[in-house]
Amino acid sequence: MFDLGRSFLATVERRPQAIAVTDGDFRRTYAEWLDDIQSVARGLGELGLGHGDHLVVVMQNRWQMATLHWACQFAGIIVTPVNWRSTTQELSYCLHDAEACGVAFDEAGAKAVLACQEAQEIPRISVGDCKDPGGIDFTSLLGQAPDTRGDVICRASPEDISLMLYTSGTSGKPKGVPRSHRAERAAAVAHVAQNLYGHDERTLGVMPLYHTMGVRSLLSMALIDGRFVCVPKFDPEATLAAIERESVTNLYLVPTLYHMLLEHATFAPSRVASVDKIGFAGAAMSAGLMARVEQAFTPSLFVNHYGCSEIYTFTIDQRASDKPGSSGRASLNQRIRVVKVDAESPEETVGPGEEGEIIADLAGDEAFEGYWKRPDADRKALRDGWYFTSDMGYLDEEGDLFVTGRVDDLIITGGENVSPAEIENVLSLHPAVEEVVVAGLPDERWGQVVAAFVKARGEIDEEALDHYCTDAGLARFKRPRRYLFVDEVPKSAVGKVLRRVLLNQQANSLTTN
Repeated sequence: MFDLGRSFLATVERRPQAIAVTDGDFRRTYAEWLDDIQSVARGLGELGLGHGDHLVVVMQNRWQMATLHWACQFAGIIVTPVNWRSTTQELSYCLHDAEACGVAFDEAGAKAVLACQEAQEIPRISVGDCKDPGGIDFTSLLGQAPDTRGDVICRASPEDISLMLYTSGTSGKPKGVPRSHRAERAAAVAHVAQNLYGHDERTLGVMPLYHTMGVRSLLSMALIDGRFVCVPKFDPEATLAAIERESVTNLYLVPTLYHMLLEHATFAPSRVASVDKIGFAGAAMSAGLMARVEQAFTPSLFVNHYGCSEIYTFTIDQRASDKPGSSGRASLNQRIRVVKVDAESPEETVGPGEEGEIIADLAGDEAFEGYWKRPDADRKALRDGWYFTSDMGYLDEEGDLFVTGRVDDLIITGGENVSPAEIENVLSLHPAVEEVVVAGLPDERWGQVVAAFVKARGEIDEEALDHYCTDAGLARFKRPRRYLFVDEVPKSAVGKVLRRVLLNQQANSLTTN
């Protein structure tokens, strides 16, 4: 099997003059980019980074970050991207945990890097206008001639670690997720197949490269001679401009970003006319948003992906808008099951329509092999060859998976289990509802009551929303007992709704009042 460096070489040999990457006015063909990538790989070696070492990258989605990612693949270095919004304390933890041998950063991560003691003890590579007297500028890594033999650096094997992603750490410290070249390539090949990508595809590189979705977009384009269009930081107008300028053919975004594009004042279907294939992941897309995306983009393919950093894809649905809420069936490289909550064995499966915990087969080609230095996390999540996701869901009579939330998000009211996703889907279809998040609030009588946090786009009150739920056929015990109107719905850096933050804000509000 190819490692990722050889995969890139195959594309260079096949289509050397195809445009590989753009970033505003910057663009490189595959042949030109290979020269840059090899030069950077040699430069990393001169800085002392070798096979199996970790290079931590704290950077937005610029061409330099994509170049570093590929240089590491050729050199056998483990690229370890972290959120560019990380605090000094968070960065310190990741550098120590990964045993990092170098760190690269741009203006977005400069404050944290320059204030971090661990970063001062290893080589530092800065991009842009960062002032770091003790580090080196990224541009100094470019233009280095190969050694006298002229050999291409290609030092990784399929079993070597390609990269290490860090989980978001919503419960406890972030966990490192090391992934091999073999697993990363398998995931990229599956992404190409499941999204029906062809040669000359152009994708938007706006999902962060510290997130599995961003990495998947980067790798998949390189496999098919495609173009990776960098957008350093999501901004609706900059994103729309990049789609127009580069005639982007496919999008792979979290639902929140589609919502923000559609809500932007300058959005028009004509600006995204080149987009033919739509993909989303990272969170469920409400039925209301799905209908709006379908109408605005009129895609030939509308793919829902359900997965995680540990195992890229669990399930896909290539006709997502035909069955809103469904995550489809097992993906190309995977098997899934739904087992009883708190099951100890993967054999404790539940029947159709019965909610439980979703688990995935670790023998799948895309799966990781365990967390970085976290045997406690391995014991919790890895059992008898299966990965226990902590996600709730059920299989319907046709065999399609419906993801209903996290195990911790399940609302238990009056002894009844209620899934937030079902209620969110109903309320999202109301024309006055822009966004909605459903969660459980503590209640002495019921244990928890169903509460809906609503960001409205027009005048609406609780009574009207309650009637709407009734008319939609929502069971009485599932209907929200409280509606809380909010100005904004808090989200993570990659657009995931922060349900716990909403609950904490509500608790703080009650305490203050």
